[in-house]
Amino acid sequence: MAAGGTGIIQAAKNATKTIPIVMTGGGTDPVEAGLIESLARPGGNVTGTTTLARELAGKRLELLKEAVTRLVRVAVLYDPANKNDIVEVKELLPADARALKLTPQHWEVRTSEDFDRVFAAMGKQRPDGLYVTGSPPMGANRKRIADFALKSRLPSVSNRTYVDAGGLMSYGPDLAESYRRVAYYVDRIIRGAKPADLPVEQPTKFEFVINLKTATQIGLTIPPEVLARANRLIK
Repeated sequence: MAAGGTGIIQAAKNATKTIPIVMTGGGTDPVEAGLIESLARPGGNVTGTTTLARELAGKRLELLKEAVTRLVRVAVLYDPANKNDIVEVKELLPADARALKLTPQHWEVRTSEDFDRVFAAMGKQRPDGLYVTGSPPMGANRKRIADFALKSRLPSVSNRTYVDAGGLMSYGPDLAESYRRVAYYVDRIIRGAKPADLPVEQPTKFEFVINLKTATQIGLTIPPEVLARANRLIK
């Protein structure tokens, strides 16, 4: 099993062309990344699930806008060395932001050492909200980012692990469900099925999570209609 981003899955694929590989947790289109031939017929020794995380950028912005009606300027934390982040931030987010009448402010973070500088500069710009990508530097520093957002009273949105670390809200595939599907693939393969013939599944269940404790700490009252749409409220 290869859980995580494209790099992890590709490393497993590079290591063997014969041992079956079940992937999960990857946010990149696996066809575009060259991991499989197609979703319906993977073709090689890789199959499993894909989260399509970056395609949810617009929905995350939309939910943040609905929760924070005064939202106009959104700071976007991303890693310019990460291909997924480049596509998400440079190709997908701009159109979504325009549709929502939002102004994105891009902030590059390559390593952990960049955060203090970026946070200091961001504080001077005084954005209305914060959008955090799911790239490795953000994941490794999610508590640090959430603490900054809390201290700055900045409403923020990202993935589920970020909310668990203290961020305000997240929207994305139900990762627990994705991991449960791994057992299905392993079972089929053990029983003789070939990865090449097992279609790769896209997510069908999504989670909208709001951290009410964080909302209270930053002085944000989330509209009742937004709260009613949440799958889970952290109190």
